[in-house]
Amino acid sequence: MKAKNGLQFPALLKDYAGLCRLQMPRPVHDRVEYANVAEVTDAMALWQEDFTADQRDYFDLLCGLLEDYDRAHLRWPKVGVRARLRHLLDESGMSAADLSRLLGGSRNLGAMILRGDRNLTVAHIRKLADHFRVSPELFI
Repeated sequence: MKAKNGLQFPALLKDYAGLCRLQMPRPVHDRVEYANVAEVTDAMALWQEDFTADQRDYFDLLCGLLEDYDRAHLRWPKVGVRARLRHLLDESGMSAADLSRLLGGSRNLGAMILRGDRNLTVAHIRKLADHFRVSPELFI
């Protein structure tokens, strides 16, 4: 099966049955199927605030299918909590001082956490997960 191309959200159907005709939701077995499903989710992703209830359900289902495939087939490198935190900070343009302000500790707290001199507390993990909109498990 060949990957589709050129999907745009405004052209997508609004009802669940119509969306299923576009890309039938089924388990992803190979990279081509993955690319097909990813193309639909990519086309939809930027318009999430404008989704109908059917589009939201369809999008969530397709994302779940992609996540299932990733979990079964991708081997992610082992990355420590500090490296994950550094990556999130870099992507957000935040410094160690910004981390300190976010966590509400001393002005050296962010640098100490990033160096490994201090560990994250449960309260820190909650604040980070809320701020970066990720699962708290990312910091455990």
